[in-house]
Parts: sequence; C-alpha cells; structure tokens
Amino acid sequence: MSSPASPLTGKAPSRSAFTFILVMVGFDFLSFGIIAPIFPDLIRSFEGGNFSRASVMIGYFGLAWATMQFIFSPILGAWSDHFGRRPVILISCFGLGIDYILMALSPSLRWLFLGRVISGITTSNVSTAFAYVTDTTVPENRAKAFGMISAAFGLGFVIGPVVGGILGHYVHLRAPFWAAAALSLINALYGFFVLPESLPKERRAKSAWHMANPLGSLNLFRSHPELSGLAVVVTLYYLAHQSLMSVWAIYSEYRYAWNSRDVGISLGVVGVSAALVSGTLVGPYVKKFGERFSLVSGLVYGTIGFLCFALASRGWVVLATIPFVALWGIAAPAIQSLMSKHVDHFSQGKLQGGINSLRALTGMAGPILYTQIFSAAIAPGAKYHIPGAPYFVAALLLSGSLLLAVHVTRNRALPAASPIATSAPAD
Repeated sequence: MSSPASPLTGKAPSRSAFTFILVMVGFDFLSFGIIAPIFPDLIRSFEGGNFSRASVMIGYFGLAWATMQFIFSPILGAWSDHFGRRPVILISCFGLGIDYILMALSPSLRWLFLGRVISGITTSNVSTAFAYVTDTTVPENRAKAFGMISAAFGLGFVIGPVVGGILGHYVHLRAPFWAAAALSLINALYGFFVLPESLPKERRAKSAWHMANPLGSLNLFRSHPELSGLAVVVTLYYLAHQSLMSVWAIYSEYRYAWNSRDVGISLGVVGVSAALVSGTLVGPYVKKFGERFSLVSGLVYGTIGFLCFALASRGWVVLATIPFVALWGIAAPAIQSLMSKHVDHFSQGKLQGGINSLRALTGMAGPILYTQIFSAAIAPGAKYHIPGAPYFVAALLLSGSLLLAVHVTRNRALPAASPIATSAPAD
C-alpha cells in the first residue's frame, strides 16, 4: 500500500527520507549517549584527577550545553521555515561530526568547552526533524510517525552509553568521540543523497527571525490556580531529574569506584527500565488508578528511589534501585493529562511549549546546582563528607513536589480518570 500524499507537496514521502529522519535522531542521541560515560573522566584528566574540581567544571559544561539548546532550538526551527528543512538538517549533522572531532583532539579544557557549546547548537536540530515529519505526513499518520521518532531517540540513548563505556574502557578515553564523529558524518553523507526537501519554496516563511519567545507560553500557567500549582510540580520534577544527568557518572566513579564501562552499563539499565515503564505500565496503571493517584504515587516512588541512591554504600544497591526509580516515570504523563484539562483545544500546543520551556530552564539550572553540591560535599576541607548530597537534594525537591501535588489536586476524586498517552515526555 502506498503512503498518503504529503499535505504540503502533494507527493507521497520517500520511505528512504523518513528512514533518514529516524536514523538521524537515533544517531544524534546515540552519539550523545556514547560520550556520556567518559565525558567526566576526560574533564577530570584535565583537572589532575581531582573529583571536586572536575565536578564544578562538569556543571559549567552542562549549563553551556543546555543554554545553547534553549536558545538555538527555536532559531534552527525558524531557519528551517525560511531556508527549508534539508539544509538545516544536513549542515547540523555535518557540524556535529566536525565538533566531535574537535572534542576528540581538544588539548585543553577551553577547547573541550568550545566543542560542547557547538554540540549544544548542532544537536538542536531535533525540532527541525519533527517539522520535517509534520511536512510529509497526513494528520492521521502523524502520531505514529512521532512515536517512531521518540522510539529512535530512546533506542539511541539506551545503546549509546553502553557502547561508549566499553570503548572508553577497553580502547581509549577519546575513542567514543571518534565513534560519535563517524556516526554523525556518515549520517550527513547518507542524508545528502537520500533526503529531499519537504518544504516547498512557496510555503516558506519570508523572515528567518520569526521565532517564538521561548518564555512567552509560560503566561498560560497563570490562567488557573491548579494549573499554576501543577506547573511548579512539574518544574520540581524536572529539576530533580537533572540530578541523574548532571552527576551520575562522576558520583558513581567516586563513590563506587566504577569505570567507564560500569557507568555505561548502568545508564543503559536506566534507559531500558524507563522504556519498559513508559511503554508497558503507564497506560494500564493510569487507567486503573486514575491520574491523581498516578501522579502522587509516581512522586512517592521517585522520592524513595533518590533516598536509596543517596544512602547506598554499595554499587549493587544502586543498580537494584534503578528499576524502582523508573516507576517515577508514571507521574509525568499523569501530570500532563491533568494540566491539559485546564486548557482549551486551541491552546494545547502552547501548553506543551510552556512545559518544554520549564524543562529547558531546569536543564540549565540543574547541572550547576548538583555539581556544585557534589563538589562541596566531597571537597577535602568539607566539614561533613556526604557524597550522596546531590540525591538527598533531589529527594527533597521531589518530596516538595509531592506535597504540592497533593494540595493542588485535593478536590479531585481518586477513581480512575480517562486514559492518557502511554509514553512520558523525553528527559
């Protein structure tokens, strides 16, 4: 059966073109995941092996990357509306490959920092990939296509850390950067031959600077008291989640003497556990227990899980806790469903934009918050030596989120509500 015609071009989209978009997103996050287990080790190598100083620098690197994502995601989207999707996608793929080579060869922290800034810019092309899918699919097929894109994202981040950890441990600390560069450049070359333009010239925007204010949609949260409270709940949720991305590698290496292979495998376990919860448990759980109970219980699971991370004195305890912490993911779809009930049909997109803005802001704040806390907790002159401090803070934030969630949803009945989407938003 042939594919339906694109609503913009009037032609059926090429299967190879859509396959490229899937591969591009998968490779982007495979590359991102590949360097995750060894990036703290590389920074630490420039800091003389000092964990405390390296933690501080990791925070600055994380802030820079997230800030570039926050700024350039709407810019690249606007450029693709004006210049077309194809050039933006191909240039960003090629630029990402060159950037990984720069980081592989970086002789100092300054060069590595520059590479991380460029990486934040070039990996902002995911919004353009979603726009490409929107251009080339009819509305009734769009949800399925977006689901496949999300699956490619998840698969890339599950496989990437395991591959990167093995390469960094058995080959060389910088080998994952070369692997990521190869993936990105092969991706760009493949796209050059198979990716057609999806946005006809007559449909393109006249200006390349019509991007929306990334903070403008936050005003929507003021429209209803419960919506405002839930916005704070979701902000605390995302801020607590940043503890995993910000200090997981350096924390586990410092406290449990894990190597890059161990870190990569643990991140793979995180990804698989989260995917299983999102793909198989969320829908039935919310349908049976309702949105309010799902939100509250998910936050309880997360709070307990982070306390276990903070208190665990053995690595195997942390690994055993990961599947339990994954149950925390039940809360995210529930809270989005609750928030959507306070917004009319025409403002649902604006609501999602506001939620994404909150997530982006916590992505900028989280790396600095947790790395500074970890650095202070393990510094030689620290009054108290508490390596689990970042996860105590994450548990505290989630407990605050839990108490607020109970308060703002207190007028909602506990019986099961309407079913919601079965996948949590990407973190």
